[in-house]
Amino acid sequence: MNTAFPHSLITRRTAQAGFTLVELMIAVLIGLFLVGGLLTLTSAMKRTGAVEGGLSQLHDNERVALSLMTETIQSSGYFQIPSPPPANATAASMFSATGAFVVGQTIVGTDGGSGSAQTDTVSVRYASAGTSPGGDGTINCIGGTSVAAANWIAQFQVNGSGNLQCVLTTNGMAAPAVTVATGVQYMSILYGVQTNAAAGTYSVDTYLTATQVTAGNYWPNVISVLVTLSFQNPMYCAAGTACLAGQQPAPLQPATISVSRAIALMNRTGVNT
Repeated sequence: MNTAFPHSLITRRTAQAGFTLVELMIAVLIGLFLVGGLLTLTSAMKRTGAVEGGLSQLHDNERVALSLMTETIQSSGYFQIPSPPPANATAASMFSATGAFVVGQTIVGTDGGSGSAQTDTVSVRYASAGTSPGGDGTINCIGGTSVAAANWIAQFQVNGSGNLQCVLTTNGMAAPAVTVATGVQYMSILYGVQTNAAAGTYSVDTYLTATQVTAGNYWPNVISVLVTLSFQNPMYCAAGTACLAGQQPAPLQPATISVSRAIALMNRTGVNT
C-alpha cells in the first residue's frame, strides 16, 4: 500500500508555512526597540527646540527692552523749541512740578529690595511736538507717537509676573501699563552723578541708588543711568525638576542672565562751558 502524501497536499502545506511564534516575538521586540528609539529622539528634539526657542526669545527681550529704555531715557528733558522761540522756552517752563518731579526736573526713580526682590523704577519726562507739519514725530516708551503736542512721563517697572512695563502719562493722563518685554526677574537702576559741583564739567564721579540721589539732592546732577536687567535663563534647570535637553542644573548654569547698559542723558553730556 502506498502511504506517501500526495504531491498536491505537500505543495499546499509548504505554501501555507509562516513565521513561528518565536520569530514573531523577536520581530515585535525589534519593532518596540525601534519605536522607543524614535520616540526618545523626537522627545529630545522637542526639548532642544524648546531651549533654543527660549534662548531666541531671551535675545529678543534683551534687545527690545534695552533699545526702548535707551531711547526713552536719552530723551529725558527733550522738547522742541517753537519757531519763533518764545522768551521762556526752558525746561522750567516746559516741565512744571508734578508728583515726584519738581519744576524743571526730568528724571526721578525709586529703589527697593535687593537681588531677586529688586523693585527699582525709573521715570523720565520729555515732550513731543506731534506728527503734524512742523512736528518732530518723537516716539514714546511704547513705540507710539502723538499727533498733537504732548508732554510725556514714561515710567519703567517690573511687575510680579516678570514683565518689564512702561506706564505712559500723556498731558497728565496715565494710561494702563504696557508690557515691552517678558521674562524679566528684576531690574536694578543706578544713577551716574557729579557730586562735586565745583568741577564745572558734566562728568560722572559716582553711581548712586535713587535713595542716595534723593538724599544728596543730586537729581539735577544726573548725567547717566546704569540699567541692569536680569532675565530667566532658559538653560537653567531647577533642583528637583527634570532637565530638558540642553539645560544644566546649578552651579553649571545660573538661574538668571543679567545685561547692563549705561545710558547717557542727551541734555547732560559733554563739557559744561
